[in-house]
Amino acid sequence: MVADSNSQIAWHRAQIKKHREALKALETGRFRFGQIAGAKSSGRMEKAIAELEARIAASERVIATYERQIRRPLGTDFGSLKNTSWSNWSSHNGR
Repeated sequence: MVADSNSQIAWHRAQIKKHREALKALETGRFRFGQIAGAKSSGRMEKAIAELEARIAASERVIATYERQIRRPLGTDFGSLKNTSWSNWSSHNGR
């Protein structure tokens, strides 16, 4: 993965990695040790899993928005370059 020049995006990428590892540990632990039906801890675990999934989704939305703003056109043929909106892209990213 290429290093991000935007520290906020780098932080979100690190958070996604951390949250995915925690989610994996929770889910594998749940199946490794089993879960008693109706146990109080199962509700807490489900809530923790839902919270981690929400955090991952939020970070992914921030990263996707950033990547849409800085993405350069991939095509080099005249037709694709002609149809590209160059007003939304600048080499300085507005800084």
